[in-house]
Amino acid sequence: MFTFNNLINLKTKQHSPELIVMLTWHDYTVENAEEIFEQCKLSKAKYWGFKEHPLPLDRMKALFHHMKQCGKTTVLEVVAYTEQEGLEGARIAATCGCDILMGTKFHDSINSYCLEHGIKYMPFVGDVTGRPSVLEGTIDGIIAQAQDYIAKGAYGIDLLGYRFTGDARALNQALVAAVDAPVCLAGSIDSYSRLDEVLESSPWAFTIGSAFFENKFDGTFLEQVNKVCDYMSR
Repeated sequence: MFTFNNLINLKTKQHSPELIVMLTWHDYTVENAEEIFEQCKLSKAKYWGFKEHPLPLDRMKALFHHMKQCGKTTVLEVVAYTEQEGLEGARIAATCGCDILMGTKFHDSINSYCLEHGIKYMPFVGDVTGRPSVLEGTIDGIIAQAQDYIAKGAYGIDLLGYRFTGDARALNQALVAAVDAPVCLAGSIDSYSRLDEVLESSPWAFTIGSAFFENKFDGTFLEQVNKVCDYMSR
């Protein structure tokens, strides 16, 4: 349950959340991902990534390699829910030399694989279904699950806060305050008012993908990325 003590803890965690730019639209990687990144490789965003579909493995590997050559930290987010699909996503991340694996439903096998291969694992929490994903559950239940995953060795948590069927703002604030590990707010951050809420909850990071392709922040892709980076660090 979110309490006054949680709020105190929340305030001590405040910082400038990192933007993770996702070259994705509606939870799929865009076909021209390489072109977009090339246009934006000198942007202010340090973290870049995309989803496990639909690019073939050779293109994924080449793009992640190029991102790392440009000094970026790389992220693969896997929107899949079976253990087998999650393990395959972890193997893709390892093959591509990816730094962070986000998504999947937590399984000990996926967690162990990531620990063995030096990949930072940030699984989904709650009852996540569909693509684009929808998050269901109770705030207390989602927090308890997140704490359990961290205790088992996961690096952090991939929280689909704005895909939550309940009170997204309350969930975001409560989970960040309660979980002593990096939390990334992923999905449907598409306005300055939501950026203000991200600043309020103060997670480690947040993702934006579709909103940039839909020009929600007004400008070229590069201009939008830099606008968001500037807004969050002001």
